[in-house]
Amino acid sequence: MKILFIAHYFQPEPNFFFGLPFAQELSQRGHEVEVLTGFPNYPGGKLYPGYHQHWKMVEEMNGIRITRVPLYPSHDQSAIKRIISYSSLALTQALAGISYRFKADVAYVCQGPATIGLPAIVFKGLKGVPFVYQIQDLWPDSLSATGMFDSGLGMKLLHNWCKLVYRKAAHITVIAPGMKEKLLERGVPAEKVSVLFNWCDEQALLTPAHTDSDWLERLLPSDSFNILYAGNLGNAQALETVIQTAVMLQQEPGIRFVLVGNGIAKEKLQALAAQKQLRNVFFHPRVSAGEAGKLLQKSDVVLTHLRREPLFDITIPSKIQAYLAAGRPILAAAGRDAGDLVEKAGAGIKVTPENPEEMARAVLKFRRMGKEKLQEMGNRGREFYYRELSFSVGVSHFEQLFEQARRK
Repeated sequence: MKILFIAHYFQPEPNFFFGLPFAQELSQRGHEVEVLTGFPNYPGGKLYPGYHQHWKMVEEMNGIRITRVPLYPSHDQSAIKRIISYSSLALTQALAGISYRFKADVAYVCQGPATIGLPAIVFKGLKGVPFVYQIQDLWPDSLSATGMFDSGLGMKLLHNWCKLVYRKAAHITVIAPGMKEKLLERGVPAEKVSVLFNWCDEQALLTPAHTDSDWLERLLPSDSFNILYAGNLGNAQALETVIQTAVMLQQEPGIRFVLVGNGIAKEKLQALAAQKQLRNVFFHPRVSAGEAGKLLQKSDVVLTHLRREPLFDITIPSKIQAYLAAGRPILAAAGRDAGDLVEKAGAGIKVTPENPEEMARAVLKFRRMGKEKLQEMGNRGREFYYRELSFSVGVSHFEQLFEQARRK
C-alpha cells in the first residue's frame, strides 16, 4: 500500500508512538510511506536548529520522505496562540494537499489537535483518499479538562467539527475503551471504532544503560520495599496522595516511596514531605529511558496516579505500557480504564485515585505477597504486553485497518 501520514508532530519532535518508528516499520513491511507535517517546534514553540520556514520543504529521514509546510509555532499557555498555531498547520497541509504528488491508497491521521482532520478531509474530497483517524486525546473534552479553552460557543463548534471528521473517516481508533463509549454516545457507529492501546518504546526501555550500580542501590536499596513512580510530577498527577500515604506508612519498616522525574508540582511535593519530616519519601531528577528501565527492573512495585477527573477515567497513561513491558507489579490509581487494563493483565492492584487509605492498604498487601509472587505478577504483565499491546502487534492491527479502509 501507499500510505500517507498526516501528522501534527513528527521527528525530530518527540513522537515515538506514531512517528518515525511506526513509518519505518510499515516501510520495512513493504509499504510505501510518506509524511506531510509541519516544521519541528514542539515542545518549546521555537523552530529546531537547522530548520527555516518556507513553503514546502522536502527531506528524507531513515528512508522516509517527509514534506514540511509552514505554521505559526506556539506552545505557550495562550489559547489564542495555540488556536492560531493548530489552525495554521491544518490550513497549509490542506493547501499542500491540492498539489501533493503522492498518490496514496490510504491516509493515516494521528490526532494531536482536532484541526488535523482538515487536510484529511481535503485529501478525501479532492483525491478520494480514505483516512484512518487515530484519537490520542478526546476533543474537546481534553481542552475543558485542562482549562485551556472554555468558550461555550467554541466548544459547540469544536463538537460539530469533530462529528464531521468522525463522519468522513473510514475508521477511527482510540486508546481506551471509555473513549469508544464516548464516541458511541455521540452517534459514531460501533463498527467504525476500534480500541488499539498504545505501545511503549521497547528498545529504549530494555536497552542496558551504563548506570552506576552504587547509584541504583542508594536510590532503591535491596533491603527495602521500593515503590517507584517515574514520570511527570505535575498537577494532573496529584502526587500529594503519595505523600499522604507515606505519612500513614512511616512506621512500617523498609517501605520507601521513590519519585523520579521533574514537573511544576515537584517543589510543592518536596516541601510537603519536608514539612511532614518523612524519611520514607525520596526524590530524584528525570533520567534517560535506559536509566528508567534499570530503575523499573530494580523496584518492587511501580506506581501510576492521576487526580480524580472524569476524563482520566477514559485515559491510559503511557507509563502503564512501560510498566507492563518491564515486568513489574503495578499499583494503579489512575482511573477506570487504566485500572481495568492492569487487572485484565493480572499485573497489579487498582485503587481509587486520591485515596491514601486505599493506597496504603494496597502497599501493605503487595509487601505481604513476597518477592516470588510479585515476580509472578510482573511476569503476567510482561506476557500480556507482548501478546496484546506490543509495537509489532499494534502495527499489524493498523495494517489490517489500512487495508480495510482502502477497500471501502
